[in-house]
Amino acid sequence: MPALACCIDAAVASPPGYAIAWDGIVPTPESSSASDVSLSTNSTITNAWSPAHSSILYRVDGWGAPYFTVNSSGNISVLPYGADTLPHQEIDLLKVVKKASDPKASGGLGLQFPLIVRFSDVLKKRLESLQSAFNFAVQSHAYQAHYQGVYPVKCNQDRFVVEDIVKFGSGFRFGLEAGSKPELLMAMSCLCKGSSEALLVCNGFKDAEYIYLALVARKLHLNTVIVLEQEEELDTVINVSQQLRFRPVIGLRAKLRTKHSGHFGSTSGEKGKFGLTTTQILRVVKKLEQHSMLDCLQLLHFHIGSQIPSTALLADGVHEASQIYCELIRLGACMKVIDIGGGLGIDYDGSKSQDSEISVGYSIEDYAYAVVRAVKSVCDRNGVKHPVICSESGRAIVSHHSVLVFEAVSASSYASSEMPSFGLQYLLEQLTEDALADYRNLSAAAIRHEYDTCLVYAEQLKQRCVQQFKEGSLGMEHLAAVDGLCEMMSKAIGVSDNVRTYHVNLSVFTSIPDFWGIGQLFPIIPIHRLDERPAMRGILSDLTCDSDGKIDKFIGGESSLPLHELEGNGSVNDNGGKYYLGMFLGGAYEEALGGVHNLFGGPSVIRVMQRDGPNRFAVTCAIPGPSCGDVLRVMQHEPEVMFETLKHRAEEFADNGEAHGSMSLASGLTRSFNNMPYLVGSASCSLTAANGNNGYFYCDEDIFSSAADTVAAEDEQWSYCGA
Repeated sequence: MPALACCIDAAVASPPGYAIAWDGIVPTPESSSASDVSLSTNSTITNAWSPAHSSILYRVDGWGAPYFTVNSSGNISVLPYGADTLPHQEIDLLKVVKKASDPKASGGLGLQFPLIVRFSDVLKKRLESLQSAFNFAVQSHAYQAHYQGVYPVKCNQDRFVVEDIVKFGSGFRFGLEAGSKPELLMAMSCLCKGSSEALLVCNGFKDAEYIYLALVARKLHLNTVIVLEQEEELDTVINVSQQLRFRPVIGLRAKLRTKHSGHFGSTSGEKGKFGLTTTQILRVVKKLEQHSMLDCLQLLHFHIGSQIPSTALLADGVHEASQIYCELIRLGACMKVIDIGGGLGIDYDGSKSQDSEISVGYSIEDYAYAVVRAVKSVCDRNGVKHPVICSESGRAIVSHHSVLVFEAVSASSYASSEMPSFGLQYLLEQLTEDALADYRNLSAAAIRHEYDTCLVYAEQLKQRCVQQFKEGSLGMEHLAAVDGLCEMMSKAIGVSDNVRTYHVNLSVFTSIPDFWGIGQLFPIIPIHRLDERPAMRGILSDLTCDSDGKIDKFIGGESSLPLHELEGNGSVNDNGGKYYLGMFLGGAYEEALGGVHNLFGGPSVIRVMQRDGPNRFAVTCAIPGPSCGDVLRVMQHEPEVMFETLKHRAEEFADNGEAHGSMSLASGLTRSFNNMPYLVGSASCSLTAANGNNGYFYCDEDIFSSAADTVAAEDEQWSYCGA
């Protein structure tokens, strides 16, 4: 009989509305009926659950529209062309994941988790939507110039992302923005295949070498603009341009008074990190005039801050900057372009709120309309010709096209509490007088149905017993029994913490660094089983040996996530049902910011495009994630030397009686160096990261059928492996 029964009169009748639990010991409130989308893990409700319920529960139609939805199979579907996607063009994300992760022998690509899935069609659609929004605003306002944007490569410098943007945007003169010398080199190379009118905007702090590269880019007939972030940079621009005997095109970044509050507004305003004050701008104009270079000043740049929450704030900043633009023309500059910077926000939680750092209260169309109207209004008032409008909307361009998929490999379980076999009386004999008093008070409070009082005495009892355990007067079995007793009581009165910890095959620091660094929230949901009611709530714990390696805050102000029971035994080595989660809208910044904490490297990556056929997609590029050897090299280790050391050690100490001996050990070591650092199931532990073709598999986009079913030849083994 449970412990509390020993002190409670079993004849006490339960009050109306309560059901007696555990032999009539503690009354428990009966479960109330749940709404269609609420969760009750202890409920006996058998209402039919549908994908539509999951869509509401996880707010998919809020943050996901028009690119993500829940299909009739209960899986996440990707709509590659947004609202223009036809039913037969939808891509089942689970099918993509299985194609990427299934063994090669089964027709898959044999990639290991975590996995980034890039949807190039979504990227193209985002570019087209941005351009279309500005085109419509220009036409609606009879604006006498055009819009041409640039992509700030810092948001995601991945080669295929940048090349796709240049390719997809070449028809409307879409360019690139660089903020460092390597980014500038990348942009120069990529834009050689882009539009000749595409802008190459050079931001960031600059030295003579940076400015030299920018001038070389202009010599190569790239439409390059050197934007002054600091007043001192002008002297270097003048000196280097005189040495090269080549006139630059210069822009300057204005430090506006307009700013928005919160983390993303910290780089704006008079105290912002970047830009020139009005006094500094006047000095720049005067110096350019002294060097007969005022005609070189052609662009004004400003940045209010990322995630601008409302178009009212946006319009205020654009009005201020447009007035500066008109003043520069009055002072004699040959101004042509106004660069409004970034700030076009993403609705990460689907709330469409102007009061949240993870949401915005406007659409792309609203944003473009507000910008064009503000610029036109100020220029018309000053009698100034309308400038070309440029924006640096990186987050809005790349966030949607990338999905991070990872596995839940196990979950903490709550075994039913049981009293020990040695009996209650033996336990009570070991307690101090104070602990016994707490036990009696707990029993009495339970009889009186005083649940808050029960919790107080249960906590006191636990703390006293812990102290006894530390002093050595209470055994581990006794401590476990007290924990079980208190847990039984908590469950009986409905206050037990049933939030489970789901262990995921992921490093938060590597793949979702903004969550750890600034508390940025992203939509995270299961990508399948959405036709089932999620019976649990959980937080996510990563593989790192770090207490911060967890996700315990979610969109909607939630501290846990509705999740399903893991199928099988819930172990990474269980080959039964897998449980896949997806993080969405993470295409900007996460990959570039991620580190190698605990030497967990980046994820595997595949690039997917929509194509007609049974699976509705084709994989055009597959890149295994960094191997253990790769991440060791990042920290200046030499895996080849390490392997030789271990191989010699194996030859020295291996049991000669073994069938394979040292050669078998060496072969296993080779696999470990070549495998990714993340967990693999027992059936997959022999998979190795591809070394051929520099770790890449890709094909021409016109050869989709072979790309979807073929990977590069057998993985090469290290030449020094004696296996």
